[in-house]
Amino acid sequence: MPAVAGGSRQCPGEPFQSGPESLIQLRPGHLAARPAVSFDVETGRSRLISRRAVQALSRRAAHSTMARFVQTDVTDAAAVAAAVAATEKQFGKLDVLLNCAGGSIGKDAPLGKVDVAAVWQATMHLDLLGTIHCCHHAIPAIVRAGGGAVVNMSSGAALRGSSPAHIYATAKGGVLSLTRALAGSYAKDGVRVNAICAGRILTERILSRYGTPDAPTPAEDQQADARVKEYPFWVGAPEDVATIALFLASDESRMITGAAIPADGGRSAY
Repeated sequence: MPAVAGGSRQCPGEPFQSGPESLIQLRPGHLAARPAVSFDVETGRSRLISRRAVQALSRRAAHSTMARFVQTDVTDAAAVAAAVAATEKQFGKLDVLLNCAGGSIGKDAPLGKVDVAAVWQATMHLDLLGTIHCCHHAIPAIVRAGGGAVVNMSSGAALRGSSPAHIYATAKGGVLSLTRALAGSYAKDGVRVNAICAGRILTERILSRYGTPDAPTPAEDQQADARVKEYPFWVGAPEDVATIALFLASDESRMITGAAIPADGGRSAY
């Protein structure tokens, strides 16, 4: 699962006293590609770990001294450690980590029906182990910088019991527990850790797999056309998640840590 690096991060209101250096992991066709662009548009200097398909960012980074694009496999601890080291070497510090690489696979299903052997390793290694690797190596760098923020991507599937993708829901539930544990351990070091639990985000990957609520593909398994009538704010765009990530990465959210932000249109609430 190769990744690339580039982009930047800063929120309105001067959240940091100096240019914040950010490490953002992405995957092709995933919502992470848009947060990367949004972080860059907001200005500031940074780094991203992302997946190979973000060619536009790699071209942009190649002509910028404010961004760096590095191919990295987030499931490979040594590769992640090297990416963090490259960030500190080029930019002097690391302030923000956004963990975005992840996603479910079509073979996932309820226990009793799912082929666990076919789904477990790929899902757990990308969705949970990749996040663990990035936090393990990036948080000490953030501590060295004097503090900062970590934003993990979980899922609305981790907040409710209705997801048919049981392995994916388990992995994203693990991300929530990890988020709380990290928040408790590193608050004294000035590091805030939060998670975003998104609903149906219309990324390229989701559109290709499920279509839209009014034009679903045969793979649609959650009756999205009916679901969106009950939860009209459940479906969103990548930019919607980018806005939340920007807020959580900034000092404007300085009182928030250990939180699971439900950006799911209320599906986990009613």
